[in-house]
Amino acid sequence: MCRLFGMSSAPRRTHATFWLLDAPDSLSRQSRQDPDGTGVGYFADDGAPDVHKAPIAAYQDRDFATEAREVTSQTFLAHIRFASTGSLLMRNTHPFEQQGRLFAHNGVIEGLDRLDEHLGDDRSLVHGDTDSERFFALITREIGAHGGDVAAGIEEAAGWIARNLPVYALNLVLTTPTELWALRYPDTHELYVLQRRAGGKHGGRHLDHSGSQGRLRVHSQALADAPAVVVASERMDDNPEWQAMEPGELLHVGPDLGVSRSIVLPDAPTRLLTLDDLRPEAAASQKAA
Repeated sequence: MCRLFGMSSAPRRTHATFWLLDAPDSLSRQSRQDPDGTGVGYFADDGAPDVHKAPIAAYQDRDFATEAREVTSQTFLAHIRFASTGSLLMRNTHPFEQQGRLFAHNGVIEGLDRLDEHLGDDRSLVHGDTDSERFFALITREIGAHGGDVAAGIEEAAGWIARNLPVYALNLVLTTPTELWALRYPDTHELYVLQRRAGGKHGGRHLDHSGSQGRLRVHSQALADAPAVVVASERMDDNPEWQAMEPGELLHVGPDLGVSRSIVLPDAPTRLLTLDDLRPEAAASQKAA
C-alpha cells in the first residue's frame, strides 16, 4: 500500500531527515515492499517548491538518501508508491506540483475518461497517467474557482468524485510553503495526526518517528525544542497522542501550527469499490502489508 507522510513545523524551518540506508526500520529497507517510486517534497527559503523523486524504490536511490538528509523546510511531504494506475515513470511518481502546491494521494479512482471530460482544458495540468494527478488537477481548478481557498477546493473536488466516479480511497496530503491539508475518505485506509509538543511527550527529545509497519522513519533534532504536526498513514511511534482521522475529515495546519478539523464528506461514495472490484495490479497496491 502507498504510504503518505506530511509534517509542518511552521513558522520554523527544520530538518526532517528521512532515514533510508542505515536505520533498522529505514525507508530504504521497507520500500522493498512498496517498490514503485519514492518522493519527498519541500519548499526553499523563497517559497519555491522542490521535489526529489524517482520511479524506483528508495533503497535503490542513493541520491534520495543524500538529499533527504540535508533539506530544510517549514513543511514536508513524502510518498512511497505502490503503483495502481500509470507506468513506472518519473511523471507518475508522487509528490506532484501544481501552481506552487505539492500533493500526494493514496487510493484508487476509476472512470478516468469521465474525469478527463470534467477537467476539460484543465487536463493540461496533468503530465502523467495517474488518477492521483488528475485528482490534484481538479483540486487545483476548484481552489481557483473558490478564490484561492484550498479547503474549499479539496472539498468540492473530492465531493464531485465521490458523487460521480467509482472510488476506493481519496486519502491525500497537500502542502504549501507554510500550510498543510490532509483528507481521509472514506474509511478504506487509515490516516493519523500527531500534534507534537516541543520535545515530544517527555520534553527535550528530538523527533524520531518510525512506522509501526516499518515503512518510514523520520528524524529531526531541531524538534527537540520546537513543536510540529505530523500526518501519516500509520502511527509512527508509541506516543499515545496519535489520533486517527475520521472518515470524511479534512485537517488543516496553518502557518502558526494552528490545527482545524472538520467532517466535509459525511456520506459514503455513490459507488464505493472493494478490492474485488479492482484490477489485480490495483488491488495489490491497496492491500495492507
